Amino acid sequence: MHSRRLLLAVVTIALSLAAAAPAFASDVLVSNGSPPGPFSQNKQNEPAVALDAHNPTLVVAGSNDNIDMELCNAGDPTDCPFTFGVGVSGVYFSFDGGNTWTQPTYTGLSARDCTGPDPCNPHFGPIGTLPWYFEKGLISDGDPALTIGPRPDANGHFSWANGSRVYYANLTSGLSGSRTEGTFKGFEALAVSRTDRPHAAAAGNKSAWMRPVIVSKQNASLFSDKEQIWADNAASSPFFGNVYVCNAAFRSQQANGPEPITFTRSTNGGSTWAKQMQLSAATNNHVTGGRQGCTVRTDSHGVVYVFWLGFSNQLGSNVHYMVKSSDGGVTFTRPRIVTTVNAPGARDVVTGDIDIDGNAGARADIAAAPSVDIANGAPTGAGATNLIADTWNDGDRDTSHALVITSTDGGRSWSGKVDATEGSDRAMYSAVALSPNGQDLYLVYDAFLQPFQDTTAAPRMMQGVVRHADISAGTPVGWSTVNRGPAGDARSSSRNGLVGEFLGDYNYAAATNNFGVAVWNDSRNGEDCSAIDTYRQSLIDGNPTAPPAVNAQCLPAFGNSDIFGGHYDDPTP
Repeated sequence: MHSRRLLLAVVTIALSLAAAAPAFASDVLVSNGSPPGPFSQNKQNEPAVALDAHNPTLVVAGSNDNIDMELCNAGDPTDCPFTFGVGVSGVYFSFDGGNTWTQPTYTGLSARDCTGPDPCNPHFGPIGTLPWYFEKGLISDGDPALTIGPRPDANGHFSWANGSRVYYANLTSGLSGSRTEGTFKGFEALAVSRTDRPHAAAAGNKSAWMRPVIVSKQNASLFSDKEQIWADNAASSPFFGNVYVCNAAFRSQQANGPEPITFTRSTNGGSTWAKQMQLSAATNNHVTGGRQGCTVRTDSHGVVYVFWLGFSNQLGSNVHYMVKSSDGGVTFTRPRIVTTVNAPGARDVVTGDIDIDGNAGARADIAAAPSVDIANGAPTGAGATNLIADTWNDGDRDTSHALVITSTDGGRSWSGKVDATEGSDRAMYSAVALSPNGQDLYLVYDAFLQPFQDTTAAPRMMQGVVRHADISAGTPVGWSTVNRGPAGDARSSSRNGLVGEFLGDYNYAAATNNFGVAVWNDSRNGEDCSAIDTYRQSLIDGNPTAPPAVNAQCLPAFGNSDIFGGHYDDPTP
């Protein structure tokens, strides 16, 4: 009898623990055409994703992808450069709602066969990144942002009946190597690639893509950065089909140079773009501070919302600013403060960046920037609540939370801050997605599992996390974890210059009324390299040693940061 009660108690405890444990779904490698090694061809980061509201089986993702770069063994074996002229804007397609992915191969300027020891001479050949940049005298320079909207007909009329158009915005520079000559002036411009034939594009048909269009107004000192693109995808909007791009426009390469948030729009499917307008102050000083990390969305009435990270001298704090346009992006309201934010992380003694996991670590410079979504009822606009959700990372040296605020009245008022972080996670690179009907919220972040470390001696573990909440009275409630991926050591990631880790600046999510899709930076397949740890520690200590010959002294999987993602059915339908 005693043994029976003991067995029953054990079973009861086991069942209770199982019931309390979060339900973990599977995830999948998105950047599956990129090699696991050697460095730096195995380096992918900063993923973005877009979901077709009209045909939600279609999902398209992008990332910074070094698949076509030379190996460190080419030429100086201690040097791992970005091969000049070779693009890094990777693209991936899913036709089953994000469950499986395809990475196509095109042709362009490639260095993937520069394996050494001879110096690299890039040539026309296979590429795993956006096509047509080399042919236009351009380089696809990453920082991907994607959206999917309706396709226009021959008369310029937008309708979902015409099909869907994929837009891929990224940074671009000129092949001339000069910021004052060639295709455009300036250090970095913004360009948009488009395709109306995603199946053909996924099959490697280069002609399925239209030639890239430069959308930023350039001058000799301009560095366009951190762009965001959005297509008005709710048919109820009077501006249905318009496409919008915002970005930070660095007008000088010097410290405290002008840095306004700018905006442009296209009304003809991305063929031409309006003159960029300035949405924020330009100067960086004791009054205005700086600004970065914009995001743009529309509601079911076609109202355009742009958010960005800035500094309020009045409040003495970093804040999120918001502007609105009711005329399709022609004019905007004055910026208003949405919320105060506290950037997590600490200053890296090696790079000078704000890092999240330790010195010579993963940068967190714009972790407090907004990620925003609006429940606009796409594709029709029917049933839209126009709920707005804003998430960012908030904390200090050793903590970082994924905070969420919501608005039910077009941004006039906002809820209190809700912490969406699970347990003791140090959440990083958070992104939010709302279902079009405003009933579900999905959130993705990378969880760092140790506090900030001053040395490279110990592991710095991280893992991708996807969370879900129901929306009740405009507020996310009932949080659950729908995926927690295997952990990996962030020390296995690397800048091309080897002086620190690199995981980029953001992750991304999208949602339908039935499921969510998320993509994130992942280090599960990377290998830490003791020679790199020793080198980075010498930089931390202020006694630099020579960098190692990476491809010879490290395992091939060193530097292997991947893009993982997943499809997550609504757990509370």
